[in-house]
Amino acid sequence: MIILYGIRNCDTIKKTLQWLESNGLEYQFHDYRKEGIEASLIHQFLKQFTLEELINKRGTTWRKLPESDKQGLTLENAGKLMETNPSLIRRPILVDGDRWLIGFDPQIFNEILIP
Repeated sequence: MIILYGIRNCDTIKKTLQWLESNGLEYQFHDYRKEGIEASLIHQFLKQFTLEELINKRGTTWRKLPESDKQGLTLENAGKLMETNPSLIRRPILVDGDRWLIGFDPQIFNEILIP
């Protein structure tokens, strides 16, 4: 079963949910705001994706961070920032078995998630 990570009110998550449902795919949704995000899950994300892929630098949360937090971003301090500010994490993240996807791309979803 696919696990979808994100924030319910995010437009990209809404598109992803619609795509999954329209393609009849079963999924479990993990909402960071309601269910939280633990350091162990962030650690898994960091194993699968680079910081450049994982941190949403176009979002409001990133822009509002102090420059001191943005400069010299390391795996350790990025993990703590994401735990404190889950909206920093690019959305969606989908996990299907050992396959990890980040970002909304219906073409890639079709290639990888449709049996």
